[in-house]
Amino acid sequence: MSVWYDQSGDTPVEDVPADYYPTGCGSWFEIPEGRDTGKRLFVRDSVHGDGRIESGRSSDADPDRTVVFVHGNPECSYTYRHVITNLLNGTAETVRIVALDHVGFGLSDTADYEMVCMDHAENLASLVPALDLEDVTLVVHDWGGPIGVGAFLQYPDLVSNLVICNSTVLPMPADRPTYTTYPARWLPWARTPDVIPDALWGDLSAYVLFHASPTHPVRLYAEWARYAAARRLGLSPARDPDAHRVFRQQFRDPVNVRSSKRLVRQTPYWGHGNVYDEPDLGQRDTGPFYERIRRSLGKTWGPRGREIGVRAVVGRWDPCGKPSVLGRWQEALPQLAGNVTAFEDVGHFVEEERPRAVASAIRSAAGL
Repeated sequence: MSVWYDQSGDTPVEDVPADYYPTGCGSWFEIPEGRDTGKRLFVRDSVHGDGRIESGRSSDADPDRTVVFVHGNPECSYTYRHVITNLLNGTAETVRIVALDHVGFGLSDTADYEMVCMDHAENLASLVPALDLEDVTLVVHDWGGPIGVGAFLQYPDLVSNLVICNSTVLPMPADRPTYTTYPARWLPWARTPDVIPDALWGDLSAYVLFHASPTHPVRLYAEWARYAAARRLGLSPARDPDAHRVFRQQFRDPVNVRSSKRLVRQTPYWGHGNVYDEPDLGQRDTGPFYERIRRSLGKTWGPRGREIGVRAVVGRWDPCGKPSVLGRWQEALPQLAGNVTAFEDVGHFVEEERPRAVASAIRSAAGL
């Protein structure tokens, strides 16, 4: 039996923007089993169309399409706000929007340990049956790829389309750039957890989401230092101040920071898997999780299986946007051929920089 709440648990986010979710369309799902039993996941579940907005979970409406958004790190579901607005403004059909925050992010409960993709995928898999989904267009970004794909491969018949935004579930190719060289060899993304103090992790997280264009590394980190100083002085950024606050405040909890940093430390092993030591849980192995995805992705959603619709929207200034990554996606899902939109002047957070393009890809895939 699913348990839902109308109020949050222990999220560190205090200033929730009015557009985080429509009134009456946000609730918290209690994880029923597993390592995170009892934790609450925030879920936005809304049906839009015919001039109305209502809760998808309690609605009798039969939407024309359902779109599920799965976020990565160091973001939360709020990173899709502009994509959702553009999507709904561009269609006259009835659309159900589902977007969740993983444990340790956004409005969900705080983490208790250094969580990785297989943990978040397990939690999402426990949520899926409670949502009564069908004909899903799955939208994934960053670590949302292995989380969303890893969870929904347990319910493969629910997914009709997949939209990929700077993400992969397959072994990251070794050609440059990689997260051990990008954006600079002297301070690559994979090493930032060892250099950036926990107290400044929220500042770095909010900063990188809004600085997704090609920039010289020295200038990039110098601008971050100025950004962090301005936030300490109480100054608000001109662009999307509400979003900046959310992305920073979610990391006021120290274990949320540890969990987010662990995901950054995992980037050199993206899609490959690795064995590492977690301070509270001991030795952990992510290899079997990725192996399950590799083994079933193509035969389940490729031409030999359901042959779902696939689209990709990527920023090239990022390891997840390089051609070799898209090539591996296409090896597993050949229907991706001819369905890639790439921006040379955009980095990792393509959903923030090109929300119209992402919304267009969703409409194309879902037939909206």
